[in-house]
Amino acid sequence: MKEAATGALNKTLEPHPLNFTSTDCLITVIYYGISLAIGYVLVARVKSSTDFFAAGRELPAWLCALAVVSVSLGAQEVIGIGAAGARYGAVAASFYAFGAIPAMLFAGLFLLPIYYGSKARTIPEYLLLRFDQKNHTLNSTLFAVTTLASSAISLALMARIIQALHIFDGLFRAMDWPLPAIFVFSVGVPAILVLGYVLFGGLRAAIYNQVLQFAVLVAGLLPLVLTGLKNIGGWSALVASVFPASQQQLQSGPHAVVSMETILAAFALGVVLTSGFWCTDFRILQIPMAAKTIKAASRAPLLAILPRLLLAALLVVPGLIAISLPTPHTTIVIRQENGAIFHETTIVRPEVEQGQGLVPARTEEATGKPSLDANGHPLLDYAMATPNLLLYILPTGLLGLGLTALVAALLSSISANLTAFSAVFTLDLYQPRFKKAADDAHLLKTGRWAAVAFTLLSIGLAYAAFGFGSLYGALLLVFSLVNAPILATFLLGAFWKRATSNGAFAGLMAGTLAALLHHGLTLAAAARAGLQGAWIAVLHVYPSELEQAFWCTIIALSVNAAVTVTVSLFTQAETK
Repeated sequence: MKEAATGALNKTLEPHPLNFTSTDCLITVIYYGISLAIGYVLVARVKSSTDFFAAGRELPAWLCALAVVSVSLGAQEVIGIGAAGARYGAVAASFYAFGAIPAMLFAGLFLLPIYYGSKARTIPEYLLLRFDQKNHTLNSTLFAVTTLASSAISLALMARIIQALHIFDGLFRAMDWPLPAIFVFSVGVPAILVLGYVLFGGLRAAIYNQVLQFAVLVAGLLPLVLTGLKNIGGWSALVASVFPASQQQLQSGPHAVVSMETILAAFALGVVLTSGFWCTDFRILQIPMAAKTIKAASRAPLLAILPRLLLAALLVVPGLIAISLPTPHTTIVIRQENGAIFHETTIVRPEVEQGQGLVPARTEEATGKPSLDANGHPLLDYAMATPNLLLYILPTGLLGLGLTALVAALLSSISANLTAFSAVFTLDLYQPRFKKAADDAHLLKTGRWAAVAFTLLSIGLAYAAFGFGSLYGALLLVFSLVNAPILATFLLGAFWKRATSNGAFAGLMAGTLAALLHHGLTLAAAARAGLQGAWIAVLHVYPSELEQAFWCTIIALSVNAAVTVTVSLFTQAETK
């Protein structure tokens, strides 16, 4: 009784208790089951290597269009667009939405008729038909490395988020499993699931699942946006938060002032990187190339424009809401009841309390404490904007649907990487070098074994990617180092007949090396020298990873184009 009178009756609360129930878990399990069932049903349709690598080239345009949207907005984009919305505000829309439109139009109207009409089975094979074997081998090798890196980043990003949300903590404690194994579990299960349905049904199973993933993504994001808008006070309240009335408000509000240089970099990077993605990347072009006619292949990117714009908008808004909501803080409430004094303490983790809105601060791996910049300010983990909003505001059932949407986005990007790697390795790197690959049954078997090897390598590399400070920055780095120089090679090869094989090879090598050199001499603010840049020396520091990636991309494109044109003018054009 004396304890009660002196206020020793205390109760500790969580600010946002995890409400992930068996109902939510069941939604994800059902989705996994449907994905595997799709692959199993289609196993009878895979009778040749063409069926496995190209879905028999008999799919309709509308199906390819929805699959293309799903692949173009995979796990990195779902998390990255929300992160960009939280970090850069509405300017993120220009990067991810409007920047893609010119590339999609150009790919549909001009490039896909060329690729499809050339009878090339893969995009790297087009370089063999247009130039020669050395260009073909270099491009195939770079592409294989890119798909592995992208897949590993996707897996590591999703596993890091699942760990941070503590979704499986209860399960692992109940089973007496070590909590660090959650990362292994979160990486391995999605990767093996994708491998399962691709081994069954090949590219056709991947495309059918990508259409399902598009539907699940919309179903999961729409309640998140509507509930988030309701929590913040409606659209007008969000607009007031994103666009304060005065510059003074803007400086102290949830969104820092975005410079004109950053705005231009965001839009230009969106145009350049999405051009490389839509115009030369076989991970996305393999889908329209599986269409039944050249007309259907050309229509797929055009039909995909409107749904991609709508979906990109659904991805930007959660980031804006997450950064604009009040930041949780530790509070103590004292109340009296029947003469007893109760202390109710709401405990907020340090990284959450030192964050902004629902965007937490980054934490140091070694100490578990929030990371600080050179001025002593916490560095924000923008990648957690959309996942945290989903976890904190969605009720049971909708939470399961929202988390399943994140899983669906991950599976979409992993399946695109897997099917593209399998095709390029088998058809572009293996078949030209081994006579027994002329047998179609052997080619099909090799493709399946390549898929298994890709999955194992991706899982292994995901652990290495986990140590990279910003996985979003790692993704930008991969695209700017590889996609940008390849874009210049393909455009010159497709539209300049005078481009020679030696010119294309020299340009691709020079563009890639120039981009790599630029990365080794520059660094983004708050980044660490090493994998994130400046591994040679620090000659320049950019305000953000976005601007570093932009100039890396511009240098790669410019050097490639200049070297290709110069060498081509001094070498003899091949006759084919």
